[in-house]
Amino acid sequence: MRADHRKLFPRGVGAMLRLEQAVADSGLEPELLELVRIRASQINGCAYCLAMHHRDARSRGEHRTRLDVVAAWREAEELFTTRERAALAWCEALTELPRTGAPDGDYAAVDSVFTPEETVALTFAIVAINGWNRLAVGLRTPVADLEGLDLPTPPQGAN
Repeated sequence: MRADHRKLFPRGVGAMLRLEQAVADSGLEPELLELVRIRASQINGCAYCLAMHHRDARSRGEHRTRLDVVAAWREAEELFTTRERAALAWCEALTELPRTGAPDGDYAAVDSVFTPEETVALTFAIVAINGWNRLAVGLRTPVADLEGLDLPTPPQGAN
């Protein structure tokens, strides 16, 4: 780890946790939020967040096949609800904002299946996971720091 953000800036971590609590209290489906967190973490290459949110989604009873294909959800759209597909598209648009510019079509899809309040809460959820991804990747938070993971034995010569 380059720097332990939890120890070095606990007020910042506290602010992020309060944002997460506000999102959790928004009424959005926890399963949908986990899918969004996984998708953003895939795009951002955040191993720590991927491990955490796969663990959390499985603990909520999420089906393994849906987790396995969330990166290619458009090709397996029959496995995802209309709300989930809209949320995943919005997540991709905001996570890749410099490339996408948050297209009107993606916003319209979200707007058609979420209330305005839910749309804003979903947007905050996407903002939050992108922030966590940048902390974990930028500061190199080790996956092994997570509790409750079924970690494999490291391959020979991994160090």
